[in-house]
Amino acid sequence: LLVTTGAYAADLPTRKAPEPAPVAFSPWDFEVGAQITTDYLFRGITQSNHAPSVWGHGEIRYNFNDMFQLYAGVSGESIKLSNVAPSPAMELDGYGGARLTFGNFGLDVGGIYYGYPNTPTGIQFVTTPNPTFSPKPISWFELYAKPSYNVTDWLSIGANFFYTPSYLNTGAHGEYLSATAKVTLPYGFAVSGELGHQWLGTTDFIWFNPAAPFLAANLGFTPGKLPSYTYWNLGASYTYKFVTLDIRYHGTSLSKAAASQFTGNANAGPNLAFPGQTLSTYGRAAIVGTLSFALTSKDVK
Repeated sequence: LLVTTGAYAADLPTRKAPEPAPVAFSPWDFEVGAQITTDYLFRGITQSNHAPSVWGHGEIRYNFNDMFQLYAGVSGESIKLSNVAPSPAMELDGYGGARLTFGNFGLDVGGIYYGYPNTPTGIQFVTTPNPTFSPKPISWFELYAKPSYNVTDWLSIGANFFYTPSYLNTGAHGEYLSATAKVTLPYGFAVSGELGHQWLGTTDFIWFNPAAPFLAANLGFTPGKLPSYTYWNLGASYTYKFVTLDIRYHGTSLSKAAASQFTGNANAGPNLAFPGQTLSTYGRAAIVGTLSFALTSKDVK
C-alpha cells in the first residue's frame, strides 16, 4: 500500500493532461424550490388562516443572451380560505414573462394566474352574521411590470406594478404599486423592505335567486366598493448556499371591518359597536418566518 502526502505527490512525475473539451452552451435553464412559512400572507392578508403553509415551485427559462430571458413557471401553496365553501386545499398558480437586463437596470414583465382547484362554480349567498354575496370560483389573473436597479454592490432598489380587471373574480379592478429596497450584508445576511398601496374598485352587480324571490346586490358588502389599503413589510434574511431563512414583519392599514370584506363572513365576527358590520383579523400585523431553498441548473452541474 503506497500512501503519498501532498509533498510526495508534488515530486511525482506528471504527464500533461489533454485540453478539456469546450462545454456546449445551452440557452435553457431551470429553477426548482420549496419553502415553509408560518403564515401565507398576500399583500398583508392571510391566505392560510394565520397557520403555516407549504410552497413549491418550478420554472423553466430560455436565455437568448445575457440581456434577454423568457420564462414560465408553476407554483403551489397550501391555503385555508373563508370566503368560499368549502375552502380549497391549495392554490395553483401559473406565470410567465420576460426579463431584460441593461447594465445595472433590470425589467421583469409578465402575467400570473391564481388558480384554486376543486372550487364550486356559481355564486354563494351567506346569511350570517350579515347577508352578502361571494363568488365561489375565485380564480383570477394579474399583469405585472417590475423594474429594478443595482445602485451599488450592496444596495438594490425596485418597484412592482400589478393590474387586474377582476380582483378575486369579483369584477372589481385592482392596481398595486410598491417600492422595494434591499441591502446586502457580509456573510450571507441581507435586510429588505417594501412599501405599497392596493387600489380596488367596485364589485359586480348581480342577480341571485337562492330560492325566491329574486335578490339583486353587489358581490361583497353593499355598495360593493372594496377597500383600498397600504401594505408594508420589513425583514432580515440569511442565505447559505441555496437555503434562505427570512424573518419579516408585515402590516396593513386595513381595519378589522374593512378586512372582513376580503375574507367573507365565515371568518368574520359581529361588530358590537356597529350592528350589521363584521370584523376580521385576516389583515392584522404579523411576524412571519420562512425557510426556503432554490436550485438552478447551474447548482446541479
